[in-house]
Amino acid sequence: MTLYVILGLLVLGGLALLVVGWLGSRESVSLDDRIADFGTLEQPLTLEEIELSQPFAERVVLPVVRGLAQFVMRFTPQQGMETAQHKLDLAGNPYGWGPTEFMGIRLLVTLLLGGLGFVLFVTANQPLTRRIMMAAGAVGLGYYLPMMWLSSKASRRQQSILKSLPDALDLLTICVEAGLGFDSAMGKVVEKWDDDLSDAFGRVLQEIQLGKLRREALRDMANRMDVSDVSTFVAAIVQADQLGVSISRVLRIQSDQMRMRRRQRAEELARSAGIKMMPAIAFLIFPAIFIVLLGPAALQMMTQQNPLMGGGGGAGLP
Repeated sequence: MTLYVILGLLVLGGLALLVVGWLGSRESVSLDDRIADFGTLEQPLTLEEIELSQPFAERVVLPVVRGLAQFVMRFTPQQGMETAQHKLDLAGNPYGWGPTEFMGIRLLVTLLLGGLGFVLFVTANQPLTRRIMMAAGAVGLGYYLPMMWLSSKASRRQQSILKSLPDALDLLTICVEAGLGFDSAMGKVVEKWDDDLSDAFGRVLQEIQLGKLRREALRDMANRMDVSDVSTFVAAIVQADQLGVSISRVLRIQSDQMRMRRRQRAEELARSAGIKMMPAIAFLIFPAIFIVLLGPAALQMMTQQNPLMGGGGGAGLP
């Protein structure tokens, strides 16, 4: 029994290690900060000091993840890697992960929760069928939990892009009508804003500077977002560029349409709010109202019945 307890503690410690490394990887150090730190040093650092100065995730968690990722790569088909890459693109490539790192993290979480499920299978005082279900549930949760987190992050990113797209199109329209080119107008969006859409525009500008055609860069951006409004906007810009139509006019039309669609989505959400509130009203608010209104009446009826029952019993005595 002691061995199983130690194994369970090791599994929980591994999960805590993974969470700490995951949270620590969010803190990114810019190149300017590294140069400034290096300039303040009076003497060069040793190899050990350089290694210890790195974040905890890069020193401990990342080597383990990379080792597991190399193992997963041997058995994962190419289609699975492409699917993982598309999911990461939809989520905005969190923490700079590629499909290899994500597969390694997925396997690591599966092993850790699988070990916890094994400990529960051995130590739990439950029937065999229930213990098997608990272990299988832990393994399944470990396998699907990273993908569920990634899908949730992609959904939040798509909602953020939908919310900021009409305002971005307004700024693009103003800049283009003022005489700027389309690329310079996207640069203004990147300069003024800091959100998922501006990051996507910044990546498009970087790809254009590296030699990719603008229409190809915009189409790749639409594929990485998988948002219907963005796909419509990109198709209109590409078609206007190919046919020689004024981009400012196209942007004005697209801006009006996107604002109308945003208003329609808001009205749709407002209409569905009543339906979504019905379960809460039926199961939470109505019972409380019935208790408040009918509770005193029920107590009064109970107090009136008790004297009658007592009086009836007393009248039958000789």
